[in-house]
Amino acid sequence: MPKLTVDGVEVEVPQGATVLQACEAAGKEIPRFCYHERLSIAGNCRMCLVEVKPGPPKPQASCALPAADNQEIRTDSAMVKAAREGVMEFLLINHPLDCPICDQGGECDLQDQSIAYGRGHSRYTENKRAVTEKYMGPIVKTVMTRCIQCTRCIRFAEEVAGVEEIGAIGRGEDMQITSYLERAVTSELSGNVVDLCPVGALTSKPYAFEARPWELTKTLAIDVMDAVGTNIRLDSRGRQVLRALPRINEDVNEEWAHDKTRHAVDGLVRRRLDQPYVRKGGTLVPATWNEAFDAIAAVEAGSSVAAIAGDLLDCETMFAAGALVKAMGSSLLEGRQTGLAYDVTNLGAVAFNPTIAGVEDADVILLIGSDLRHEAPLINTRVRKAIKRGAKVFAIGPEVDLTYRATWLGNDLSLLGDLPDEVGDAFAKAGRPLLIVGPGALKTGFGGALALAKSLNVVRDQWNGFGVVHTAAARMGGLMLGYAQPGGIADIVAARPKLAFFLGADEVDFSGFADSFKVYVGHHGDHGAHHADVILPGASYAEKAGTYVNLEGRVQRGDRAVFPPGDAREDWSIFRALGERLGVRLPFDSFDQVRAAMVADVPALGAEGLVGFDWNPPALDATATGEVTYPIADFYMTNVICRASPTMQRCSAELVHGDDFAEAAE
Repeated sequence: MPKLTVDGVEVEVPQGATVLQACEAAGKEIPRFCYHERLSIAGNCRMCLVEVKPGPPKPQASCALPAADNQEIRTDSAMVKAAREGVMEFLLINHPLDCPICDQGGECDLQDQSIAYGRGHSRYTENKRAVTEKYMGPIVKTVMTRCIQCTRCIRFAEEVAGVEEIGAIGRGEDMQITSYLERAVTSELSGNVVDLCPVGALTSKPYAFEARPWELTKTLAIDVMDAVGTNIRLDSRGRQVLRALPRINEDVNEEWAHDKTRHAVDGLVRRRLDQPYVRKGGTLVPATWNEAFDAIAAVEAGSSVAAIAGDLLDCETMFAAGALVKAMGSSLLEGRQTGLAYDVTNLGAVAFNPTIAGVEDADVILLIGSDLRHEAPLINTRVRKAIKRGAKVFAIGPEVDLTYRATWLGNDLSLLGDLPDEVGDAFAKAGRPLLIVGPGALKTGFGGALALAKSLNVVRDQWNGFGVVHTAAARMGGLMLGYAQPGGIADIVAARPKLAFFLGADEVDFSGFADSFKVYVGHHGDHGAHHADVILPGASYAEKAGTYVNLEGRVQRGDRAVFPPGDAREDWSIFRALGERLGVRLPFDSFDQVRAAMVADVPALGAEGLVGFDWNPPALDATATGEVTYPIADFYMTNVICRASPTMQRCSAELVHGDDFAEAAE
């Protein structure tokens, strides 16, 4: 490990570290524009100049210079100061002075570093260069005159997103960054280039001119658009969430978020349920809370009660609803609303055991019935990193573009019992083999996948290479709370409950509940609300605190950013009040009491972090047959919030269905 001194401070850094990293280890701030910790080194902005001895008597780019023994680094010498001022002066030669109208204002690296490291004036008096705007789709807004050609967006698109649709054309003063043929960027991760851009060249199109950063209230939350549990920050003003940004969590999402996470938030204020409704004469009419509760109480249900949980729920909501159902004498709880039914006697067998970060360490991967790019985009980026380290990927299912090369074995689950020799040899030689089982294989291939995991020896000391990919944020929390019947939702349909609660469940086949009195508790007027006999308006994930468990079994908690609209209420309080009207006293009167009762019932939900499920898979029929069908046909339209979002609607129309959208100048 090299030892060197930085401004007189001796530091020791790992082999292969750069001088920039050594300076940061010594507590020195090094300005940079092109360098980013998660991207390859470009070394083209020259802002990170330092003085290095021994070496040539000139400043050197610290981001591209390897740290070595006995180096003497100066970050505060007159030479370095003058060099950085010169670089900043060159960067500002053609930069437009439009900070007052730039959406990056207040969050701009160029602003911050020009004040900290730049000169107080410019000697440039010529006309500035102007660059035409480029079209990059419905997510990214471009003002390319501001671009300083740091190439972060290019490297992200190629290395992380795996969609090589952004590049540079021209040379010198004529160099421009553009998308391929100026078409919309098709990556589901495209919004991350806005965070990466150190100037205002790439900004968020849906958020353009909405607010300044100092106007916003910032709330730590957990994303519910998939089961990964991306850590996010919700920025709100007044009663509205204006944007969602990713938070750094190396174990979950690193610092990325996909486009649904970022931009579905405009659906939180559209198509909302803000008052109760009761169906009278075949028509839903507005009602008071008392009228809605009276309509439910009039149902002589007895213990014939069921609850079906949707995909976006927090654990506290499911616990409160379950407590009401159990208090009425029923155990009919189910969370797999689309009809999936798989054995859940051992939660370790349905969790993503290698962990999200652990995917990077796998040396051979078999995808079984998983379109990982759209089911869990931030796990897909980890597979790309594993491939860069030498991993080989095989896949069973319909061929799709995963953004990397995979060896497709076919689209028949019978392959689980008859894998090609090439796959068996690769797994036999692997130190960390990984099976990723997607929702496309859970219905008819779960037993075969478990049998294959045993025959391929993917579960070893210090390594469990069996991972199940779920698509619902509420799935693992629901399973821990008992929202699973042996036969799935078919068991509830067969029980023909007189009273059925649908907790934000919009993807249910309601034809099986024709004889049930249907109560929809949710926040959007979507499919579930249209079939309801009574609607009780609840809160979205942004409007309540909650506990969420991601697909790897990681317990995480989010806070409330804004309040529910109108007469809508937090879900736990709805069930508490309804229980009182039904003559059932639930043992909680506040959110803290709900959480305490939930933790007492399921202690694993009491502390944030990985639960660590025991691995004791059930012995199931290993026969697997049938073709794989991926559950996600339209990535941008997977839940009620997305379907209410104008941004997601346009993404779906343009990126999935190929519709053309003319710009204003056209």
